[in-house]
Amino acid sequence: MQSLDWVVIGVFCCALIGIIVWVVKQKQNNSADYFLGGRDATWIAIGASIFASNIGSEHLIGLAGAGASSGMAMAHWEIQGWMILILGWVFVPFYSRSMVYTMPEFLERRYNPQSRTILSIISLVSYVLTKVAVTVYAGGLVFQQVFGIEELWGIDFFWIAAIGLVLITALYTIFGGMKSVLYTSVLQTPILLLGSLIILVLGLKELGGWEKMMEIAGAHTVNEFGDSMTNLIRSNSDPNFPWLGALIGSAIIGFWYWCTDQFIVQRVLSGKNQKEARRGTIFGAYLKLLPVFLFLIPGMIAFALHQQSLGDGGFLPMLANGAPNADAAFPTLVAKLLPAGVKGLVVCGILAALMSSLASLFNSSAMLFTIDFYKRFKPKTSEKKLVVIGQMATVVIVILGILWIPIMRSVGDVLYTYLQDVQSVLAPGIAAAFLLGICWKRTTAKGGQWGLLSGMIIGLTRLGAKVYYSNAADAGSSLFKYLFYDLNWLFFCGWMFLFCIIVVILVSLATPAPSPEKIQGLVFGTSTPEQRAETRASWNKWDVIHSVIILGITVAFYIYFW
Repeated sequence: MQSLDWVVIGVFCCALIGIIVWVVKQKQNNSADYFLGGRDATWIAIGASIFASNIGSEHLIGLAGAGASSGMAMAHWEIQGWMILILGWVFVPFYSRSMVYTMPEFLERRYNPQSRTILSIISLVSYVLTKVAVTVYAGGLVFQQVFGIEELWGIDFFWIAAIGLVLITALYTIFGGMKSVLYTSVLQTPILLLGSLIILVLGLKELGGWEKMMEIAGAHTVNEFGDSMTNLIRSNSDPNFPWLGALIGSAIIGFWYWCTDQFIVQRVLSGKNQKEARRGTIFGAYLKLLPVFLFLIPGMIAFALHQQSLGDGGFLPMLANGAPNADAAFPTLVAKLLPAGVKGLVVCGILAALMSSLASLFNSSAMLFTIDFYKRFKPKTSEKKLVVIGQMATVVIVILGILWIPIMRSVGDVLYTYLQDVQSVLAPGIAAAFLLGICWKRTTAKGGQWGLLSGMIIGLTRLGAKVYYSNAADAGSSLFKYLFYDLNWLFFCGWMFLFCIIVVILVSLATPAPSPEKIQGLVFGTSTPEQRAETRASWNKWDVIHSVIILGITVAFYIYFW
């Protein structure tokens, strides 16, 4: 890092502070202002926030690392702009009509209070143990690599970077609320995109162009069936990414994440109306087409550069076992390829990704606790006190996330796999409850509740079995071990989703149907003429055209990398 880099970082920080100070000065006296930015966000702020919230250090380290180790395999999860279109076109009208603050609150409207509690608990625990801790952990690793500092003042620089990042982000989230998340995203998103684009261009230039990368990666096989790193669709016998499992599993996880997860949907709930919310999802869908090229492809470039320079010791740093450290792909590209000034800009992009993702997590977690737990038990709490409770909840979540980091450090070499594993058993039950909840009038409160419960029980059993059998010396063979440990994680996700769907249907058929008043406006076929007219007036031909373009780009991507 040279003087010019620090100047660029300083300018970025000053701009960020300016936005935060402006937001803090705005009056946020009630919970709608604090958690949803007053429900007046425009499509640009919503789309930028969806993208910036999604892009975290699991992309900078995990996705680039996945590109360097397995090629295009993880692209199924990243080329999912079409999933955000489902949020905008299908779910926005239902969420908008319900006027809810959280996804658990929506489930209470559709089902019962027990369903709300189950989803709140699952969401809060998963945020603290996965998203918060992983983002902070990976952020510490990124800055340790980029700055090249092992220790500072006798303290491991990893901890200084990780905790410093958390404290700064927590401060502006606590005082600025949702508006600080939305408006800082408008600054952070273009910087992140520009910085990552520079890495992509300079990486390809260093390597010798796109064709060179495809040639080197295409010559490297990833399984015994002849599939290479450039193949998106791999043999169904592939132990890690069988094509059928990848398509089904990524769709289920994507549906849960983009259409039902508080972390993402909260950006849409902040829209001033259905039109702005839907256009925000379309803009976010366009942006979501980029991560494959901005993070995964640079990982493949780093792999190709490593293969080219094996005679000179390689491009990537090496692990203790003699293998290249794939997770160091992105920070290594930053450290080795970028000139002064540009490196500072990319570091700002990395800062933007980390801070935006963390800020969104903190705000969503605080909102879940405040609205779904505290306000339910103390409904007469004043709006000002709810804001204070939300700020206190953010502090607690920050502390819990930091305390979990030492455990996360032990799984650093499988960071992205760990995340997807957890999400693959978290998603099916929630996805089944939401999907049948808005598509089938006959779905009952008990049906949705038991769909969520069965998903949670099966998911925890799978995770527990993974921990046990991974450490068991000689566990032998059994049906339980095959189902909950040996079965490919993507196929398990698909079968689990089907099981949860069956549970919801059977329990619903065995219990009394919900009254028309209970589900009015919350299920297909139950909206009033006025509600349908409002939804129809919220879109025009350009919204349809842009949605078709996004779907066309997705299909073209699959064809090219087939």
